[in-house]
Amino acid sequence: MYRLFFRLIFRRMDPERAHHMAFRWIRLAARVPVLRTFAAAVLAPRDVRLRTEAFGLRMHGPFGLAAGFDKNAAAIDGMAMLGFDHVEVGTVTAHPQPGNPRKRLFRLVADRALINRMGFNNDGSAAVAARLAGRRAAFRTVVGVNIGKTKVVPEAEAVGDYVTSTERLAPHADYLVVNVSSPNTPGLRNLQAVDHLRPLLTAVREAADLAVTTRRVPLLVKIAPDLADEDVDAVADLAVELGLDGIIATNTTIAREGLGLTSDPALVAQAGGLSGAPLKARSLDVLRRLYARVGDRVTLVGVGGVTTADDAWERILAGATLVQGYSAFVYEGPFWCRAVHRGLAERLAASPYATLADAVGADVRKENAS
Repeated sequence: MYRLFFRLIFRRMDPERAHHMAFRWIRLAARVPVLRTFAAAVLAPRDVRLRTEAFGLRMHGPFGLAAGFDKNAAAIDGMAMLGFDHVEVGTVTAHPQPGNPRKRLFRLVADRALINRMGFNNDGSAAVAARLAGRRAAFRTVVGVNIGKTKVVPEAEAVGDYVTSTERLAPHADYLVVNVSSPNTPGLRNLQAVDHLRPLLTAVREAADLAVTTRRVPLLVKIAPDLADEDVDAVADLAVELGLDGIIATNTTIAREGLGLTSDPALVAQAGGLSGAPLKARSLDVLRRLYARVGDRVTLVGVGGVTTADDAWERILAGATLVQGYSAFVYEGPFWCRAVHRGLAERLAASPYATLADAVGADVRKENAS
């Protein structure tokens, strides 16, 4: 039914307008207790076999919503109602910003992909922190907060910009993500170079520890799929050196490989980050490389081109403790999480592994042992 609805209505709408419409529906449904309870029972059945622990946080399962959908922490309960085991909000910047001019979001339907150049449009860290502080949770959901650099802040002042967001948001985050990998903020990806990344992560870690003294807020970094392999290794080594809690692999790509079905060259040529199915192969390669480098010393989160339970299971075997999705949600609709959860439970039951934790990185370990 959703696919028919998408084909007849959503596909004919501007993608950003369709997103805002769906977002409003999700928020409204989550505010009605009877509807919220019914929807969660249908869309978010919990299977005890999928229970997951990552960086000290317990979750119903491994499958979460990647940053970008709920930029301002406005629909956390709505996304939990749909079955996401954790919700990563943002990207949030220290100062509010409108993002890039529209049109800035494009669907490549035949390729099951999106191109976006949103530009970190968000309400700013003060407003998002206030929203998180005032939230009355309807569901027990792990909430990650993804932070990025304000566009107008010079690269030389980036550390202070991230620290400001950290001071405001860390008290309300179950985990914190430093985003240095979006292609839509000029100069941002330069911060992935280890010489820039080390002082940035060190400053954010110190700011989080000062802002929250009653617990340790897990800190992760999100990297691009466009990094050269040696740079992926360098980030992995830095994560171990700094005692980072996790790495998210990967963000969107500026490459256009794998786009074999979309017929409109003008659409493919749009500037911005490509996400969805064409990103799958490179994202998986980066994940495997990271796991081979860090093993279980750093928790890995696999994202990029995840559509089916097979995709999620493949990421787990490649080293991901957690798996995230976003773009496929546009095409699969509200029953997506349910399908992924059921499929993962079936694959775990048919595997030689007693738990999902046992399966994490199994394929990579076999390759290294052979």
